[in-house]
Amino acid sequence: MSLLSAPGSDEYYMGLALAEAAKETEADDVPIGCVIVDRGRIVGRARNQVELLGDATAHAEMIALTQAAAARGDWRLDGVSLYVTKEPCPMCAGAMLKSRVSRVVFGAWAPRDGAAGTVIDILNHPGLGSEIEVLGGIREPECRHLLQEFFRRLRRPDPDE
Repeated sequence: MSLLSAPGSDEYYMGLALAEAAKETEADDVPIGCVIVDRGRIVGRARNQVELLGDATAHAEMIALTQAAAARGDWRLDGVSLYVTKEPCPMCAGAMLKSRVSRVVFGAWAPRDGAAGTVIDILNHPGLGSEIEVLGGIREPECRHLLQEFFRRLRRPDPDE
C-alpha cells in the first residue's frame, strides 16, 4: 500500500468518498460522495440523492452532516474532517459552517458554484466569523473524471437502450 492511500491519509478518505460517489443509483444523481471523519472514525458517509429523493437539499454533504450529528449526539461537529469529491456549493458550505466542521477536503474544483474559494469562499468569509481549514484538489483527476463521465453519458445516451 502506498503512502498516498494509507489509512488515515487525506487520499485514503477521499478514496472512500469516491467509492460513495461511484455507487449507481436508479435516479442517476450527479456522482458526488462525502465521508466525515471524527478522530479516525467515520461518522457520516453519503452520496448525492437529489433525484432519488426528489429533494434539492439531498446533497451528499447534507446527508453526511446529518449522520455525523446523529453519531455524535450533537449538531456541533468541532474537530471533524469532511471529505467530498467536488468543491461544496453555497448551501453545503453554509451547513458546514453552521455545523462547525473543522476541516474540509475536496477533490474537483467547481468553477460554476464552488463555495470554498473558487466562486465565493463561504468557509472562510471574514464576515461570517469562522475559519475552516480547506484543502482542495485531493485526487482531483479521479473526482473530475467521475463527474465528466456522468455528464458525457447524459449527453450521449446508450444507443442500445
